[in-house]
Amino acid sequence: MQRPDPKSFDRYFNTAESGMVRGNHRFYVNYLFQGIDFKGKTMLDIGGGDGMLSLYAACSGAEKVICLEPEIAGSTTGTSAAFLRTASVLGQTKVQLLPSRLQDYDPGDGTFDILLLHASINHLDEDACIGLDRDREAQRSYDQLFGKLSSLARPGAKLIIVDCARRNLFGDLRLKNPFMPTIEWHKHQSPQLWARHLAQAGFDNPIIRWHSFNTLRSAGRLLLGNRVAAYCLTSSFCLTMEKRGEASAGPRPANTR
Repeated sequence: MQRPDPKSFDRYFNTAESGMVRGNHRFYVNYLFQGIDFKGKTMLDIGGGDGMLSLYAACSGAEKVICLEPEIAGSTTGTSAAFLRTASVLGQTKVQLLPSRLQDYDPGDGTFDILLLHASINHLDEDACIGLDRDREAQRSYDQLFGKLSSLARPGAKLIIVDCARRNLFGDLRLKNPFMPTIEWHKHQSPQLWARHLAQAGFDNPIIRWHSFNTLRSAGRLLLGNRVAAYCLTSSFCLTMEKRGEASAGPRPANTR
């Protein structure tokens, strides 16, 4: 199998880090996709925006990447044009950007090795997300969504979810978070709750990692990459799970790092 071209990585990071601190995005994607082998794999990026993470997967050797971004349907933000420009610069033809929601996406008989929801899990059904911890109708909505997600995942597929947890020091104090001033904490849920619902849909082996600031690199992850520090900062987490196979055992509790 052909190995990814190192020059494609250079072009990717030159583009992705344009106008920002050099090295931050490189550090982040290495952290985000830790242990993920893209070579020859297929990925579904749900709510992928301008497709930068989808393009990273392609540059890393993914065979096919589908990026779903419903906001580009009739959009005047230029997201689709920006994606096409970046894909052209990178010489990437393996990423397809579609103006579709997860609910409406029809892959035919296709399934995926990697599924990514980066800051999008709460937007699958925002109203239902708000009441997911207590409202049965909201739970039914996400049961259907996660059933669809499970049907798109091959046995052993990796699921990666990035979002903010509902609880945050600033939110609990009814103060604006200086790091994320526009966040609406009540429209999010904890990674433990997501893991429980995803386990019912056939995903297992949950691992929760808490974010720190990318500018602090590995030292920041070591000192601040824990639940207590995250609660005092941005409450950002990365939840990874795997699609169970036919003979796999039942769900296991979340492992928090």
